This record gives sequence, structure tokens and C-alpha cells, in this order.
Amino acid sequence: MSEDKLNIGEISKPRFEFRTFAQNLSESHKILAELSTTIPEKVRHRQSDEIYIVARSNNISNIKIRGEQLDIKKYVQTIKGLEQWNPLMKSKFPLNSIILKNNVFPAFNVEMPKLSKDEYTMSEFLEMIDTNHNLQAVSVHKERFGYMVNDTICEVANVLINGAKVVSISSESTEIENVLKTVHDVRLQNFENINYLHAIKRLIGMIDKQLAN
Repeated sequence: MSEDKLNIGEISKPRFEFRTFAQNLSESHKILAELSTTIPEKVRHRQSDEIYIVARSNNISNIKIRGEQLDIKKYVQTIKGLEQWNPLMKSKFPLNSIILKNNVFPAFNVEMPKLSKDEYTMSEFLEMIDTNHNLQAVSVHKERFGYMVNDTICEVANVLINGAKVVSISSESTEIENVLKTVHDVRLQNFENINYLHAIKRLIGMIDKQLAN
């Protein structure tokens, strides 16, 4: 069976992902850059300020705000140590109360707040998060460098999570074996595979476990 051609910036089937975090991943970054094919200029270097919404009761929905847009991805399964995530929703603020009721708060797995308006701005939504002791908004700044290796979309990111600096490297594709080969090629096969949701919860102390690398 032929592989789907994966192009950076395009929507595809749910991808399998390897991601790791550490204080220093410069050796793997160097190898990644050397192996990379040419990629579009727009994804070679990007910066963004994002807000992740985390909950003690949620370990399967990745929920963030980037560029006045709420983005939800849901964990599907793990195969050969790689996580598959499915994009569920991208919605611009203001958010309709029906979306909040049917999509957003169920993803947090917390009690639904009382909704008295038809729609909510981003600041109003964040006020609801701030008043819910089960939820926490976390500021995340990313400086991202994009690559393409073994037909997998790769990224090196300098990340500030509530001001704490870490480095992340990821590889993702619809094809599991391509990701596994990339992980081996850049010498990360002994590093923990951990997603943003769990890494953030560890760094802010919501999960009592340190990042392993």
C-alpha cells in the first residue's frame, strides 16, 4: 500500500507523533538540520505565544489558544510507542455557547459552568478558566524551526512554559515506520516520548513527575 504524501502546513489524516523535551538537544538538532530536505520558507522559523488550558481530570485532550483561535486535539491511540492525535476543532473567538457546552468543557472533563450569554470573547473565556479551581491557563512561548526528514514533519522548538525554558524535538507522520526511523536517525530512541499536555502538567507541578531527559 502506498504512503500518503505528507506536506508541511496541509491537513492530513491523524498523525503519529514522537516528541521529547530536554534542557539541551543541540546534537539531535544538528543532525535533523543536516538530514532535512528543502521546506517552505514560511515554516522554517516561526514564533508564537499560546495559552494551554490544563485540567487534572484531562489527560487526553490537548486544548490551546493560538492567535485568537481555540484548538482542540484528542489522543486516539499509541502504537509502537508513538501517539496518534486527531484534530477535533479549531474555532475563532468569540466562541458560541453551544460550542462551549458541547465541545470545549466536555474536553476538559470538568463540571459545566453556567452560561448566560450566546457567545464569549477570549478574555471572558479565560475568566471562566481562572475562576474554576480545576483548570489552569498556562502561558507558552514557542520559537520553532521546521524540517522534513524521512517524509516526516519535524520541529525543534525553544519553549518557555510559564517562563521555564525547555527544548523540544518532534517528528510526525501518518506513517509509523517513517517516524521511528527519524527518531533513530537523530539519536533520540532512548528519550521519553511525551506530549505538550503532559510536559506542561509536569513543569507546573500538576503531575508529580519530572521530565525524564
